[in-house]
Amino acid sequence: MSKDERTIEARFERSLFASRWLMAPMYLGLAVALGMLTVIFLKELIYYIPQVIVMSADKMILVALTLIDLTLAANLLLIVMFSGYESFVSKFDFDAGADKPGWMGKVDFGGLKMKLIASIVAISGIHLLKRFMEISDLDSATSFGETEMYWLVVIHLTFVISGVLMALMDYLQARSYK
Repeated sequence: MSKDERTIEARFERSLFASRWLMAPMYLGLAVALGMLTVIFLKELIYYIPQVIVMSADKMILVALTLIDLTLAANLLLIVMFSGYESFVSKFDFDAGADKPGWMGKVDFGGLKMKLIASIVAISGIHLLKRFMEISDLDSATSFGETEMYWLVVIHLTFVISGVLMALMDYLQARSYK
């Protein structure tokens, strides 16, 4: 290989390596989405606080599940932002000290994938539980829609089975390297 060919190859490889920075605006967009989710969380909280005195226990559980759902989605955004940025763009160059989350810098792509599917299963499970709790009597159960409930359960089970299969694949892959 001539010197010119090596120079062209080196430039190409540097350009290809630098292209990872095209992901940075996407992670910034996720940070904006986290801010938007925070606004929705606060809006829900402010809406329900004045109603807490007259709220039934079932309604309060639904409110709590809604807030948990939003919190899990926010956690998911943080995990994807931090782990994705560190895995695919650049390591964080500052010392957060004791404030640094324990998983930060330790979650690889396989771990990110497992955290992602676990969060999706949890969010789906909470959404399904909320739907079940909204059915207060037989009349509302029939008007709620048997087909909708069927598909919510099927979709949730699909997420659960996908998570189990992903974990199994990771386990088998880890064993193959031993």
